[in-house]
Amino acid sequence: MTVILRMAVGLMGNATSFLLYAAPISTFARVIRKKSTEEFSCVPYAVSLLNCLFYTWYGLPVVSYKWENFPMITINGLGILLELSFIWKAGIMTTALIIFFSIIALISTYKFHDHKTRKQLVGGVGLIASVAMYAAPLVVMKKVIQTKSVEYMPFSLSLFSFLASLLWLAYGLLGRDLLIAAPNLVGAPLGALQLVLYCKYRNRAMVEPKPAQEWDVEKVDMKTSKQHLQIAAVTTDDDINEKKSQIINS
Repeated sequence: MTVILRMAVGLMGNATSFLLYAAPISTFARVIRKKSTEEFSCVPYAVSLLNCLFYTWYGLPVVSYKWENFPMITINGLGILLELSFIWKAGIMTTALIIFFSIIALISTYKFHDHKTRKQLVGGVGLIASVAMYAAPLVVMKKVIQTKSVEYMPFSLSLFSFLASLLWLAYGLLGRDLLIAAPNLVGAPLGALQLVLYCKYRNRAMVEPKPAQEWDVEKVDMKTSKQHLQIAAVTTDDDINEKKSQIINS
């Protein structure tokens, strides 16, 4: 019964994760249309790619026992293709990530010869990548608070991130696999926080506060101008008094 329930949760996790990975399609359509990345960063997608690489490898029989984690292979394999299509122009970063993954994959295959140790290595690195993936939106969340606008934090991305985290958390707990469940203990609260921020700022226009430095410069300029006027006035009064004295003496 537990196995069937776990598989059902895994299938639902596949569906929500697909929607999560596909959510940036509208963002990249906007980037292509405007021919500008604006305030969007490729770092979250690069971290997501690394997460997908490691958890695809984690789910394969080389690391896991037979096909116990088959749902992870399908969705993360698809995630690799989607994330690569998003950041293919960031050649150096993408190459570095693939090289790093390849090194870990080779070490897990040829250095260790049992599933337990392989899972610990690949799952440990994958856990770090997964936490980084869920933490990446913190930068966007900071911008949302500063600008009081959710323009750069799409609702669909926040919603599916929250749902996917909950489902994969349940999947990991049902299989008693903490290396799957642990990163989602971070992802679920962060996803919930994104939704709270979205509800709070969704109807507000973006605020671009004028930098304090510019105001300071203006104040300094005004102060300097007043000082110049005062000096000029004093100089003029002195000249007039001097001329009067010359006339009286003559």
